[in-house]
Amino acid sequence: MTERTADAWRVQIEYCTQCRWLPRAAWLAQELLTTFESELAELSLKPGTGGVFVVRVNDEVVFDRREQGFPEPTAVKKLVRDRVAPGRSLGHSERTAAD
Repeated sequence: MTERTADAWRVQIEYCTQCRWLPRAAWLAQELLTTFESELAELSLKPGTGGVFVVRVNDEVVFDRREQGFPEPTAVKKLVRDRVAPGRSLGHSERTAAD
């Protein structure tokens, strides 16, 4: 994977309007924007249908509800972090019970 500048990172959350998943998508968008405010150039919400809930980074699918079920926000943050800021700590949200 090549290094990218902050202005190159785009995140898209596609959500199902029929399932009324806009609040979930908006909440996840807020979490990602708060966590990666200096890394992301753009974050968009894309209405869809048919039960879709997909998170993409620069058009690469990093999370798909159909394959993975609904995630904890930390799981999506880790997937996004691995692309936009590898090695960066997510702080307390990454701690395990053993820590």
